Amino acid sequence: SASEVSPIEKVVQMISDFQGKIIKEGEEAHKLYAEFSEWCEDRNRNLAHEIKNGKAEVASLKATIAEEEATTASLNAKIDELSASIATDEADHKAATEIRDKEHADFVAEEAELVETGDMLSRAVGILEREMAKGGASMLQLKNAESLSQALRAMVDISMMSSSDVSRLQAFIQS
Repeated sequence: SASEVSPIEKVVQMISDFQGKIIKEGEEAHKLYAEFSEWCEDRNRNLAHEIKNGKAEVASLKATIAEEEATTASLNAKIDELSASIATDEADHKAATEIRDKEHADFVAEEAELVETGDMLSRAVGILEREMAKGGASMLQLKNAESLSQALRAMVDISMMSSSDVSRLQAFIQS
């Protein structure tokens, strides 16, 4: 009967259906494989690009590190140089301050001595003027003196001035 299919036809039909199913699954698998392969290639390109950029960045960062290390070494050397210069300047300042202090002390002592000598000279002039006004015999000795030093000795001899004042005056006159 025509409605009945023979077992061979049924097997052929089943094989034919199975073949279509396998082909369809193969096409789907091929499509999935192609998509996955494209994704892998894209990923490979992206990773290669990232690796290339990463290597370039590493090289750039290494150069920057080397440059900064050189700058650090240079600045440390400059710090050492400036520290030495500051130490020298501080020592020079200290020495200059000590010299100024010593010179100031010398000046103060010399000034006091000069003021004292000036006062002594003023007193001597006053004594000489007083004695000359009296016109006494002691002033005759002073008038015969050939130098200021002899006049001072004559004044000491007649006890008008102390011997320490005379020695100071003589030291002042001789200097």
